[in-house]
Amino acid sequence: MIDFRKIDVDQYDDEALLESDLVEPDARPPAQILADAKAKSTEVRGLIQRGDAKGALAAVLADAPYGAQAADATSTTLGALLDILNSTKSSDIAGLVRNLSIDEQDTLMKYIYKGLGSPELGASAVLLGWHEKLTEVAGTGCIVRVMTDHRRV
Repeated sequence: MIDFRKIDVDQYDDEALLESDLVEPDARPPAQILADAKAKSTEVRGLIQRGDAKGALAAVLADAPYGAQAADATSTTLGALLDILNSTKSSDIAGLVRNLSIDEQDTLMKYIYKGLGSPELGASAVLLGWHEKLTEVAGTGCIVRVMTDHRRV
């Protein structure tokens, strides 16, 4: 007997949308994506040590790894971003967020949601504080764009 709730009905639909139809996959091999993320993480740590949170935030949000093949790179990038978020004073958050472009704000929101979905990181309080400031600056449009974007970090 087959459990009808576990049948993938999309396999029988010729017009079903696949993730590959919605999002263009990254052309780089997974090993290259991970190597780029590790290099970016090292760069970010150096910028944090020099007190350049603005530069570190811009560096980590540039060219975010997307897709299932980039899961390790996404985790590495999320770790680097959490280093930035944890080292930033709460009074400086709004100014940093204002200096970001709309795309960078959206990418930051994606990483915030990714971090909130991983409670084992233990950074929920920090992420919620950044979410509040980012929503104040970018508005609810940022949330809507992130929720409707098919590219996931």
